[in-house]
Parts: sequence; structure tokens; C-alpha cells
Amino acid sequence: MEAAPLSQLTPLQTALKPFRGIASIAPAILAGLVLRLWMLRHFFEVSGDSLVYGGIAKNLLLNGQYALTASADDIYFTLIRLPGYPFFLAVCFKMFGMENYAAAVWVQIAFELAGCILLADCVRQIAPVASKHTAAHCTLWLAALCPFTAIYSVNPLTEAPTLFVISLALWTAARFQHRAGWGTALGFTFAITYAALLRPDGALLGVALGPAMILGLARQVERPAMPIRRAIRMALVCLLLALTPFALWTERNWRVFHVFQPLAPRYATDPGEDIHAGWESWIKTWCLDFASTYNTYWNVPGSTLDLAQLPNRSFDSPAQYAETAALAADYNNNGHTLTPEIDTRFGRLAAERTAAHPFRSHVWLPLGRVADMWLRPRVDNLPIDIDWWIYKRHHVETGFSWTYAALNAMYLLLGFAGLWLRPRMWPWMLAYMLLRSALLLTVEAPETRYTLECFPMLFALGGIALSRMLHRRSA
Repeated sequence: MEAAPLSQLTPLQTALKPFRGIASIAPAILAGLVLRLWMLRHFFEVSGDSLVYGGIAKNLLLNGQYALTASADDIYFTLIRLPGYPFFLAVCFKMFGMENYAAAVWVQIAFELAGCILLADCVRQIAPVASKHTAAHCTLWLAALCPFTAIYSVNPLTEAPTLFVISLALWTAARFQHRAGWGTALGFTFAITYAALLRPDGALLGVALGPAMILGLARQVERPAMPIRRAIRMALVCLLLALTPFALWTERNWRVFHVFQPLAPRYATDPGEDIHAGWESWIKTWCLDFASTYNTYWNVPGSTLDLAQLPNRSFDSPAQYAETAALAADYNNNGHTLTPEIDTRFGRLAAERTAAHPFRSHVWLPLGRVADMWLRPRVDNLPIDIDWWIYKRHHVETGFSWTYAALNAMYLLLGFAGLWLRPRMWPWMLAYMLLRSALLLTVEAPETRYTLECFPMLFALGGIALSRMLHRRSA
């Protein structure tokens, strides 16, 4: 049942309306906060990429340099990470204390929960009128209680801010369709720009949702609700604001490293560092799931290459097994270093395997990796063994992992059901998910977190689908 228009409400009802709105969302936000606080207590961790981002943030504050520290008195310039998250950490360190990662996580929790509210309001605008309020509440609960996104809000990584700016982009794009204004245009510009400043693949957000903004602006001109000069001025200002940070970043990289790098390198290497192209090519000929990423890809170079950890698909013949064993022995005996000679040999082995099985290398394995990133239980950052599926080793962990797999499948099915209903903006949300999946076809080593950025779309679409189910059940 639709709420009465403001003109039909009594003065008391009008005064209480904002408080009722807050009261209606408070339980979901409180439940989401409790979930995140529990995860903060049990799963907060500062390691790996967090220390890289934090190291850059510290040097920004202490030395005024976008650099990493090699030793106590030695820092070196870098471009392996985009400046979005280091600057976020630098602001948090400045406000709450140097290396206070916990404070940064509290800020992330606040932003991520705010993103849940933005998604709910976005759905209220794009869902069918008869069910828009129910759909908004369903979306809010789906987003607030999703453990896959919640756990990343309690770790100092780029995922939580990325989820927020994706939600902001969807919300501003939806509002812009109804009424184009400077506020929503600038909000959208900030969202897509900061998404790309957090991670290189964040640029896909602007590619997918940008056409929706352009069409919305064109409709405003046609009505005519906006003079064409104002529309052109708005588009040019937003485009200039979006490009300026990347122009500055590109200029800095050219000045410091003499390279053209408007984003970040594909393999997160500074100019002059070896990307180990042969090794990467060989990994791509057999790596299919996160277990291989964890056991092998993350360990080389620097740790032992264990032949026993390689799956059978790593060898096509006894001769290939013997060659791989020889390569592993040479690498391990050489101080766990991928020398140019060893890397070249891995490249030759990769070329041989690709030439013998082109369909497997170019189609089956890439599709399999994307499927693994979408469907695998999202327990990668939980204290669960990598071989969670072996029931006889750990009954509880296997059962929990399959429960997580079922929960992940539920979110996917609800999202696809929402797409089937074709709410407003569905083509652009689908475009983002397809573009991201297409990009992931190029990834050598799969991780489920690479599909996490699609969950704001799944929350919105799933909320619409769930509201339709509830409406039919009550009818």
C-alpha cells in the first residue's frame, strides 16, 4: 500500500515521517553493525597488501613522497598501487594516529553501511512503484547481512571503499535519471573517479554506468527540463574533474620513471622489475582454482615450488612432467629465484602446452577460472583449510564451506531473478557484471574477491526479486 502524499498528511504525521523512515532502516543497520563488529573482533588482520598501502601512506605523511621503505633510511618511489587507498589511509593516520589501521577500519565500516542505505534508496527509485518500499528494505537487509562483503570492511584493503563508491555511483545514476542536477552529476563523477583511483579495474564502473548518465542528460534536454548549454557545460565539467587526477598521476609517473602509466601496471611491478612473463604464461596453462593460486602462484618466487602441489592437468605427458620437475629443482636449488634462464624455460613449456591444446588454454581454463571466482565458497580470508572439500579431514569446515557456497548461490540466483524482471537501469548493472567477468578472463590466478565488486548490483537486483516473491506470496 502506498503512503499518502504529503499534502494529505496531518502536521504531526509530516513531522514524524523522517523519524519513521529512520526507524524502518535502523534494525537492518544495527544488525549489519553487529555482524561487522563481530568480524572485527575475530578477523581483523594487517598483512600483505595492507602493509604496502600503509607504507605508502606513512611516507606521504613523514616524507611527502609517494614511496615505499626498503630500510630504515632508504625509501624508493613506486607506482605499483594507485593513490586512492594510500591517501585514504594517510588521512586516517593523520586524524587517528600513525599506523592506526583499526581506526581506518572503523571508517570503512561506516562507509560500507552507508553504501547499504544508498543501495536501498537506489532500489526505491528503480523498482516498480507497487513494491518499491518493500524492495528497498529487502535490498538493505541483503546488503547489511552479507558476510562476503562485511568481512572486507574489517580489513584495511581497497574492497570496502570500492563497494561504497559503487553504491554511490548506482544511487546518483538512479537519481540523475529522474532529475539531472549538479549534485548528482558531481557525486557520480566522484564515485567513478575514486573507484578507478582505488583499483585499475574500477574504471569499468564509469564505462558501464556512464552511458546511463549520458542518456539521462539527453532526456533532460529533450523534455526540455534543461537548456542544452547547461547540459554541455555539466558534461564537460564532470569529464574534466574525472580526468584531472589521472592526468596528475600520469605526469608524476612520467617525471619520476619516464614511463606512460595512467593507472597501475598489470603485474604490480615498478619500471625495470622482471614480470616473469614465462612463469605467468605457464601458470595460465593449468591454474584453474584458488587452491592453485594459494599453493603455487603466491609462493613463487620466494618459496619452494612443490611438485606434489601441482594438479595432474599441469602435465600433458611424462616428458612434460620430467621437464617441469627439472625446472622446479633448478628453481629450488637456485635460492627460490626465477632467473631469466629459468623463466625462459617456463615460457617455452607454456608455448608447447598452449600450441598442443589451444581450446583448453584460451577458452576452457579462462571460463573455468571465472566460474571459480563466481561460485567457490567465499572462505578465502577465513581460518579454513584450503582443501575445505575433503570431508574426512575437517567435518565442520567442509559443512560450513558448503553453507557459504549455498549462500553465495542464493545471492546469485536472486540477482539473476532481478535481472529477469528488468527494472530500470538493469542493462547498465548487467553491463558492469559482464565487463568485469570479461576482464577476469585474462587473470592467471583466480580469487573470489575479484567478483565481490558485483555484489552491490546483486543486492539491488536481488532485493527487487525478493520483494516480488513476497508480494506474490501475500497476494
